[in-house]
Amino acid sequence: MNKLIAILIVGIFVASIISVSSISDQFVDAGSRKKIHFTQTITSSQDPGQGHQNHQLALILSPNEGTLYDGSMTFTSSETVQIVVLHEISSQEAKGQPTWTVDGNTVYGLSLIDLEEKSGSFEFTGAALALHSSNSKEFTVTVSVDGWIRGQPIEVTMQKIEFEKEDPSLLLSRTNVPATIPMHKGIYEGNQILYIITDGSDENYAKILSEKQGWNVELAPAIADVPEDALQKLFIFKNGIKGDGIYGFQDELFSSTPSQESEYSALNSVIEVTWKIGQKEKIFESVADVITAEEGGRIKFNETGIVLNTPQIIWPDGQMMVRSDKEITDEMPYGGGQIIEINEEELNVTFVAHRGWGPNGITVYCIVTDATPSGPAETMGVVSSPTSANLLTHYGAVDLFQFKNGIKGSGPLGFQPGIAGAALGDTNYSPMWRIYLVEWNDAESAKILETKSDIDSFRADDLITVSIARPTNADHIVNCPFIDPFQ
Repeated sequence: MNKLIAILIVGIFVASIISVSSISDQFVDAGSRKKIHFTQTITSSQDPGQGHQNHQLALILSPNEGTLYDGSMTFTSSETVQIVVLHEISSQEAKGQPTWTVDGNTVYGLSLIDLEEKSGSFEFTGAALALHSSNSKEFTVTVSVDGWIRGQPIEVTMQKIEFEKEDPSLLLSRTNVPATIPMHKGIYEGNQILYIITDGSDENYAKILSEKQGWNVELAPAIADVPEDALQKLFIFKNGIKGDGIYGFQDELFSSTPSQESEYSALNSVIEVTWKIGQKEKIFESVADVITAEEGGRIKFNETGIVLNTPQIIWPDGQMMVRSDKEITDEMPYGGGQIIEINEEELNVTFVAHRGWGPNGITVYCIVTDATPSGPAETMGVVSSPTSANLLTHYGAVDLFQFKNGIKGSGPLGFQPGIAGAALGDTNYSPMWRIYLVEWNDAESAKILETKSDIDSFRADDLITVSIARPTNADHIVNCPFIDPFQ
């Protein structure tokens, strides 16, 4: 934290947060009232009011106990703004009306006049006057005020006070929430696998699987044409011996597990298997067995061209890490595992779902299942999947922007939440993410960015630097499916 020497105007309780030029030299004594008139250009800053942390505020007339302003204001602004008039009330008088407070103790009634204009004139009466924007983009405004101060005039005694300025931070509500996802049984070399299905490249197939498992399989068109070296094969049985498979027959067969690290991928090309009439059915225990049967004419393959995201949770000689701390909080770190509980009896797994922003600022939640290279994978407590690096230059992976400095928050690097280049429902959505790092060129001037256009704009203005992440000088891809944890 940086120590600052601040000039405080006594009686203005927010002076350490918002800078307002002194108007003392513009007072004209008029008995019990003070005349005020001035023209001033103000640059907005973060609104200090509780619940307004992502907003901007330009304070024109500061609140002061026992003071009432009335008069007129004319303004012109770089952005569309709202007029804020505060009214001095007690906390007991609030009774459901809109209020504004910095500390929760001193409460003001809030009049928010939305003109949807960049300029205008307005007559006011109240305990404070400001201009407000509901987004995080800084604005500049020039105002002319003509009016009176009634009651307690603002003293202009100046004093120096040394204080510590805390680093700004952002903590979203419900930053981390539980997401309990159904698991399915699979087979690898005669041994059981437990896995989940989060995404599919085909809309109809995704709908069928969603209905069968009672959990949404999200449509991810971008994974339809991923390279073969980023896929493994998944054999799904359409008939044969009844069992716990997706279609009610034997369990699905996988061509690798995370133990075959150089081969494993959570992305699977779907091959549907059908027994031919007259053949004696059996349970296949391995991919080699089913391929031999197909070559012998006993079964038929349908290479669907469909790709599913099927991260494995438990495999023959391993499983995903389970967090030692089972309590999910907004402050919990990204590392140390992504799973709270694996329930083999009920066949479900509970992940930590992390909150972030989609490209247009909408709220999104994601889970993390695997990543490459192994360093970040181990840190997050997920599976290492080197084959994912083959997606680095392919549109099957989408850009995800994480912040390496600036506003502290719940992002994986300890700063603000990330911004994704696609969201559920977008034609370019994929659960596979190509990570970019956003760095403020001047961390002290950092603001909250919420959209991809924010990143583009601030980058064009040379306020931030954006670079592709290469931990340990290696390609970095994360399997981070977007989900609805509240379904």
